[in-house]
Amino acid sequence: MTNLTTLTIRQTIDGLKTKKFSSTEVTAAYIKNIEQNRRLNAFITESFDVALAQAKKSDEKISAGTARDLEGIPLGIKDLFCTKNIRTTCGSKMLADFIPTYESTVTQKLLDAGSVTLGKTNMDEFAMGSSNITSYFGPVINPHKKKNSDEDLVPGGSSGGSAAAVAANLCAGATGSDTGGSIRQPASFTNIVGVKPTYGRCSRYGMVAFASSLDQAGIFAKNVYDAALLQRVISGFDEKDSTSINVAVPQFERLLNSNIKGKKIGIAKEYHLDGMPEEIDELWNRGKEMLQKRGAEIVEISLPHTKYAPAIYYVLACAEASSNLARFDGVRYGFRAAGENLSLEEMYEKTRAQGFGSEVQRRILTGTYVLSAGYFDAYYKKAQRVRRLVAEDFAQAFKKVDAILAPSTPNVASPIDQSKQVTKNDPIKMYLNDAFAIPANMAGLPAMSIPAGFDKDGLPLGLQIISKHFDEQTMFDVALALEEDSGIVKKS
Repeated sequence: MTNLTTLTIRQTIDGLKTKKFSSTEVTAAYIKNIEQNRRLNAFITESFDVALAQAKKSDEKISAGTARDLEGIPLGIKDLFCTKNIRTTCGSKMLADFIPTYESTVTQKLLDAGSVTLGKTNMDEFAMGSSNITSYFGPVINPHKKKNSDEDLVPGGSSGGSAAAVAANLCAGATGSDTGGSIRQPASFTNIVGVKPTYGRCSRYGMVAFASSLDQAGIFAKNVYDAALLQRVISGFDEKDSTSINVAVPQFERLLNSNIKGKKIGIAKEYHLDGMPEEIDELWNRGKEMLQKRGAEIVEISLPHTKYAPAIYYVLACAEASSNLARFDGVRYGFRAAGENLSLEEMYEKTRAQGFGSEVQRRILTGTYVLSAGYFDAYYKKAQRVRRLVAEDFAQAFKKVDAILAPSTPNVASPIDQSKQVTKNDPIKMYLNDAFAIPANMAGLPAMSIPAGFDKDGLPLGLQIISKHFDEQTMFDVALALEEDSGIVKKS
């Protein structure tokens, strides 16, 4: 029998419909893969019994001819989406024993479409990190390695567990969240497709919040078609989320069209950084050439305020994090520090000091500082003004072009030990890993990363496509054209 875990979602759906195999068989194959690859630490919580029960129900629906869009497809769920009766930790000691009594809208949509939940994937604590080394449950290991080396590499963050799981065939697809590149960067590092839709396209209800004006649910998949299908399923208006926008959701996967003749593709000079590896420049140029051969027109554009995006991101995101994480006080739910005769203030202090890791503490302190009375105008208010300028740069650019092509990251995956040292001693350097991803979050634009090549050491490199608000279809079409010509990933 074919190795069921290497199939795309589309191939799996076709096989299930034609009775070549059952969902129970597919799910069992993924479970076996997870058990054999636990060293990757991609999952925090495994829900195999739940998955097998769901797969059995899917097989019954398929036999009855009532299969839904994702009937019997095993998925991984990033551990910040609340899942009813399945532990949701957010990669933190603070929520290590938290079992929600309700389901997030995104995961409910996947369940309603017939998907199977294999478990909750590892992540940087409270989605704060670019390498997946800040998790209370230990770092995730990238399934890719340098040529002639056995050194463990980071998978990117914060959605590193989901990315590693899809890349290592531990699930057919996975959810992620993207606040400042947390889907696109790990997708690039692990050679898979990662999608961040327009802000407001997906409900944030039931997602544990980091930075509410930036967080957006998205997905990981093995190719563009699968990505378009998953994204369509999780999209849609939700009255339980005040930031959800009531616009129609196109049938992304059915409308896919790689004929991009006449499309105008923007190339922003600001995405070229001094000291960036030549291979990333070469990859970018190859992408431009492929699109030109397809009949697209390459247009030089400028996004002059892009260079400020990382700085304003870490002001605004930390400010929102300090507010959102104030709820974790040891009183209502989650971890509470032990101790007798503690005053309320002492209990708060000990709980938060012991329950949060160092990176989360650093961001809470930074956010509290920029929101304080003496610095609010100098930092937070000014950052909001510059954020508006970043968004206006994109608005002007999209008057000239249909989509923007850029590298996904300014570097490849680094060794875990090296990343730990950088995070500890030079966090600013770590923060700059998301320099190419953050601008799209600042403007609320849809953006995705697709596999596009490898560096001299055999490590994956990705290209990023950014499109207009709620024009994910153009983004998917450009991505499909690049996928067809690059030959990097498996086609359906």
